[in-house]
Amino acid sequence: MFQLLYLPSMLVKTYGSAVYGISAQLITVEVDVGQGAKTQIIGLPDNAVKESQPRINAAMKNSGFTYPRKGVVINMAPADIRKEGSAYDLTTAIGVMAAGELIHTDLLEETIIMGELSLDGGLLPIKGALPIAIQANKDGFKKLILPKENAREAAIVTGLEVYGLETLKEVIQLLQGEKEFERTIVNPRDEFAENVTHMTYDFSDVKGQENIKRAMEIAAAGGHNIILIGPPGAGKTMLAKRLNTILPPMNLHEALETTKIHSVAGRLGSNATLMAQRPFRSPHHTISDVALVGGGNNPQPGEISLAHNGVLFLDELPEFKRTVLEVLRQPLEDRRVTISRAKFSVDYPCSMMLVASMNPCPCGYFNHPEKECVCAPGVVQKYLSKISGPLLDRIDIHIEVTPVNFDQLSQTTKEEEKSVSVRERVMTAREIQHKRFGELPIYNNAQMESNLIREYCKIDHKGSLLLKNAMNKLNLSARAYDRILKVSRTIADLAGSETIEIEHLAEAIHYRSLDRENWGA
Repeated sequence: MFQLLYLPSMLVKTYGSAVYGISAQLITVEVDVGQGAKTQIIGLPDNAVKESQPRINAAMKNSGFTYPRKGVVINMAPADIRKEGSAYDLTTAIGVMAAGELIHTDLLEETIIMGELSLDGGLLPIKGALPIAIQANKDGFKKLILPKENAREAAIVTGLEVYGLETLKEVIQLLQGEKEFERTIVNPRDEFAENVTHMTYDFSDVKGQENIKRAMEIAAAGGHNIILIGPPGAGKTMLAKRLNTILPPMNLHEALETTKIHSVAGRLGSNATLMAQRPFRSPHHTISDVALVGGGNNPQPGEISLAHNGVLFLDELPEFKRTVLEVLRQPLEDRRVTISRAKFSVDYPCSMMLVASMNPCPCGYFNHPEKECVCAPGVVQKYLSKISGPLLDRIDIHIEVTPVNFDQLSQTTKEEEKSVSVRERVMTAREIQHKRFGELPIYNNAQMESNLIREYCKIDHKGSLLLKNAMNKLNLSARAYDRILKVSRTIADLAGSETIEIEHLAEAIHYRSLDRENWGA
């Protein structure tokens, strides 16, 4: 008669985090070491997670430990959520070592551990350290162990002990209390204040172009989308790159939200902390619609989300594929993009200013003061028709950019206005809007719906007559009406006027070039 021998097994739980959208979810890694000789990883792991076993094996060996020669079952709970990426290497390795009784620690219950392992036992950086730290704090964990490159980013979250370490050996020493390691401490307010005023570009670099600068100021004050139309070399890109310098500085909430998105996308770089500058994204016109809006098998934020709280600059707008431009319509309206899959959906915020630039025709010299356009009849209209009406409807300001002459370029006596003084006026106008909208989920004039336009953009009889004449004489389309009222409200705010005067309306009408039926004819 044979007697069955039951060898004792050891179960240990370690904790990590999975990033979905711009938030994270707690993942419990359960490791059971018992009978057998195989390692099984269960709980919907992808290939990168399945490949972790040989990485962990080599990292342990090169750190002076031996992988357990027993049956190892690794379960990643909740088991119905797909686990992706290599960031669970460290979480799993510590679980295997604790279950195999190679290390002894009481800190696993209060610690989130994340990091990718290299074969020599070093720790490689991961994506989404900031959302992971925020979730760890919410779930009541006391410690967070990460690769050194991610530590400053995670340390923005107060109330959590963040340790940035370089090797598996250091992680074991910390958990077993063999060695003291310095916590990474970051003061978000100090970091923010230090970086918020740093600007690479300045409006004073631009010679002349006073009317264009004025249009950019109005766009910044009201959060209006703007399109610049002009010949090559007129300064469209130069002006667009300087728009960020006159936008109000980000507040802490905006900075945190923007940093989360860039953290998830892995765009922060090593040892980065809070983003203090508004993002400026300028994708090439060959971009796909998925890259612009976001998506993929493992959904990632697209360019419009990376531009959240900043500027999305589309240079040479008609050169973009039509399908790419059409996907912009809904995010521009809702300021949020939802990427849906069969089993889940993720939300990414995308509240940004759209700045577009284009040549007026394929040769670039239509309406040029000196050079003659060589395009055939009807070509200009065909070129403009690449931009659909509904998209153009979402752009409040159309401005024609004319080239700067030599006298203006070579002038050294005249001092151009600096970005700082323009920004002051913009911030004053934004403050007026903030008081006006109060508790409403609206931050600037560009976000006003029809009911709010009727309430806050009232015009007198003279103004109404001017607008009527403009609509008739310039053959403005009906969709231009609301846009003109919104822009005139912003112009009035910049002037410190409670009511929309006739001069404010006249200036706003001037910024609707592309709505004229005879434009490009």
